[in-house]
Amino acid sequence: MHIEHHPLVHDFPELRAELHALRQSDPQFARLADEYEVLDKRICRVEDGIEVLADDALNALKQQRVELKDQVASRLKPAASHCCGCCQG
Repeated sequence: MHIEHHPLVHDFPELRAELHALRQSDPQFARLADEYEVLDKRICRVEDGIEVLADDALNALKQQRVELKDQVASRLKPAASHCCGCCQG
């Protein structure tokens, strides 16, 4: 059974520009995003039966993916909250 993988641009479609900009301007963010993408692809290979991994190890990888996505999201959200100043707030 094929499992859909979760690339960052699909999980944060409204932040596509910010994701691209941060990958280009912030080496630490780029490393974090790349690590997430590699991990996500590995999880998909395991779930598709291409790679064999014990269930507990797979669950640990999934937890790591969640933690990486949370880190990516916490770095993306401030980059997306550009205020134009029009509301004076």
